[in-house]
Amino acid sequence: MTRGLVLRGSRNIFTVLPEAPSQTPGAGQEPSGTADRLLECRIKGKILKGVEGFYNPLAPGDIVTVAEDPRRPGAALILAVEERRNRLTRFNRKGFGENRNDASQLLAANVDQIFCVITPAAPPFRPRFLDRALVQAEASGIPAVIVCNKWDLFGGDADTEERLEDFARIGYRVLCVSVKTGAGMDELRALAENRLSVLTGQSGTGKSSIINALLPAANQKTGAINEKYNRGNHTTTLSALFGARTATRLIDTPGIRLLLPDGVAPDALIRYMKEFAPLAGTCSYGHSCSHVSEPGCKILEAVHAGVIHESRYESYLRIREELAGVRQG
Repeated sequence: MTRGLVLRGSRNIFTVLPEAPSQTPGAGQEPSGTADRLLECRIKGKILKGVEGFYNPLAPGDIVTVAEDPRRPGAALILAVEERRNRLTRFNRKGFGENRNDASQLLAANVDQIFCVITPAAPPFRPRFLDRALVQAEASGIPAVIVCNKWDLFGGDADTEERLEDFARIGYRVLCVSVKTGAGMDELRALAENRLSVLTGQSGTGKSSIINALLPAANQKTGAINEKYNRGNHTTTLSALFGARTATRLIDTPGIRLLLPDGVAPDALIRYMKEFAPLAGTCSYGHSCSHVSEPGCKILEAVHAGVIHESRYESYLRIREELAGVRQG
């Protein structure tokens, strides 16, 4: 038996990079792998302890124990998955009515940071989507960095600039980069080095292009913007880990058009919004406050004082309503 790093998976067949025989990684460390040796793995018995409640049992970044098949070189069985130090998920709704089956979909595991990729144009700047992605990052306990790609297309829009400044004000690192011109890429490259990073964002924001710039050997497929709808076409359909044998390791995820934070209760939402969180429980109605219309609400006071941006508060109201609808439905 040996430990290995999950790189990708589809239909319960997973590509695993086994650790080098001489390597004895410490707890929480990922194996470096041996050169040019990957294993095609299936789950033994198709049931894996510790993955209950997930739509998919494993994700890139998972550390697994495998047993190689002596009769089939390059094939192995996955016996167990190690406890994850964190995981990035998304809410996955399958089916309708009585056949509805909601579940958490694993996108990545054991990562050091999330690059939330957005654009100022092509597709348009969507801060409401970014709000949701940041809530998911906070709920997952993973540091988030806002990466505004295609900065060469920025036309000086004051609203976009003001929103990015506000994200920086509340405590997020904001990088404005351009794969096309190279602007800001050195800073992004330095931030990605010696870390396992996951890229998330809507289709068309250039996640795959960023990976190709940081890891040319990845050779990720990229796509053009759909001119009719001014949004990206899906070119990445499954999460996959690239650069597993290098200092810069990146996980690409499928483009997401609609995002509802996973594993977040409506009443707990403010705990995962940076500038809201310090005010939790301080309202006149304490933790019972919905922060919608109650007198003595410190969240509403912060909005009126400009401490919380009005657009962020509007995002809070929309997300909370959707989360409540999911729980009722």
